[in-house]
Amino acid sequence: MSAPPDPQRTHQLLQQLRQSYRSGRSLRESDLGPDWLTQLRAWIDEAVAAGILEPNAMVLATTSADGRPNARSVLLRGLDERGLQFFSNYRSAKGRELAENPRATVVFPWTAMGRQVVASGWVQQLSADESDAYFATRPRGHQLGAAASLQSQVVPDRAALDRAMRDVAEQYPEGTPVPRPAYWGGYVLAPDTVEFWEGREDRLHDRLRYRATDRGWVLERLAP
Repeated sequence: MSAPPDPQRTHQLLQQLRQSYRSGRSLRESDLGPDWLTQLRAWIDEAVAAGILEPNAMVLATTSADGRPNARSVLLRGLDERGLQFFSNYRSAKGRELAENPRATVVFPWTAMGRQVVASGWVQQLSADESDAYFATRPRGHQLGAAASLQSQVVPDRAALDRAMRDVAEQYPEGTPVPRPAYWGGYVLAPDTVEFWEGREDRLHDRLRYRATDRGWVLERLAP
């Protein structure tokens, strides 16, 4: 067994860790697309081209009815004029929280590129047809896992998960379609703010935000 960590050393290390952004890029209002959707699509394409690991991974922050925050990573699986689409178990912690408080925020942490996108807005479930269509595209193992996992619930051990997976696999043997569980499906976050962040030297980062108003979308610069 390795030696336990030195708390003082860890504390000092955390204070010393520092990244200066010297990409040579700047983010000007004239650099952005005409709307948040065009711009987000462009940055996703650039993240893919840069080889970012899971460029569609985003941190989803939700809040329960009593104001308790929660966050986890999910994958962006669709993007159109309605908003950002992701899929999950409706009975999971995130599903319960979105039912109680259907507002959420997502963050794309493209640290390796010195970029970040933050989108906030209202969330609602996608139609059953859309959820069915996406579920049918998932690898068979992923389909079985969605049916086997009681997401966010306490389980006694790993063996219990493995047994649940075997039971579902026996119920739907190879060659048999796996139906989408009624408690699993899609969401769409319709943003009312989308912020594009670019790292700059001396922590004077660029922050440009699209914000919905009664007169349409406005683009505004935020202090870092």
